[in-house]
Amino acid sequence: MDAANRLHLAVNAALMRLLRPLVRLLLRYHVPFSAFEELAKHAYVQASMEDFALPGRKPTISRASILTGLTRKDVQRLVAEPEPVRAASQEGYNRAARVVTGWTRDADFQAADGQPALLALQDGETSFAALVRRYSGDMPARAVLDELVSVGAVQLGSDGRVRLVQRAYVPQGGEIEKLGILGSDVSDLIDTIDHNLQHGSTDARFQRKVMYRSMPADVRPAFRDLSARQAQQLLERLDAWLAEHDVGNPPDQPDAPRVRLGLGIYYFEAPAAPEQRQEN
Repeated sequence: MDAANRLHLAVNAALMRLLRPLVRLLLRYHVPFSAFEELAKHAYVQASMEDFALPGRKPTISRASILTGLTRKDVQRLVAEPEPVRAASQEGYNRAARVVTGWTRDADFQAADGQPALLALQDGETSFAALVRRYSGDMPARAVLDELVSVGAVQLGSDGRVRLVQRAYVPQGGEIEKLGILGSDVSDLIDTIDHNLQHGSTDARFQRKVMYRSMPADVRPAFRDLSARQAQQLLERLDAWLAEHDVGNPPDQPDAPRVRLGLGIYYFEAPAAPEQRQEN
């Protein structure tokens, strides 16, 4: 088998492993293949027109058809149609997350020791309501408070002051927000893997995991706790570094390039394969 065929088989094998959990999720949310197929066509056309355009030349329907394997009529239709409605909007997630992030970064809402301060609910320029206005736009402070209380990120004391107890906003009940995270986080991971496939030898992005294939099941709670605590500590240190370096462009370089920058960490577990169980 030549190198091209081996590469093709490797891509197909990776795609099957990627698609299996995605299709499981789609079936759970009653998304039929026809709907997935239409979304995939949109993604193919967008990628061919925007990510594979020839330098200095305008993308064409004919070239997109050649790259994607779709008919010119299909490409023309997909280009003319508006982008599919985003079922998993991140707006609610982003607003709540910005409030938590602002609380941990903005000196106006921190105590003397640099930790997030206890905030009065409504009164004053450094109240919780002021924090919401600064970082969540026109969202009512009470609605943001109720959401953050519901996910365990903040507590409202008997004295009427609000305390931050979790430095991260993780939606617990809202499926729409969680589906928005699915789209953004998995997209970032695939982008990193794609970058490393193309430029890993000269400009690698960090992409690692630690995994043992057949562990005693009763160690799971301890590892979940350990990994969550240490991962959160690392993310907070990195967040502090990013906040320190998140400055505006200098006056003499107002158009200097800006980038979206970050690091993601996730926990996983699954049953050991039968042959791996037998090894122990």
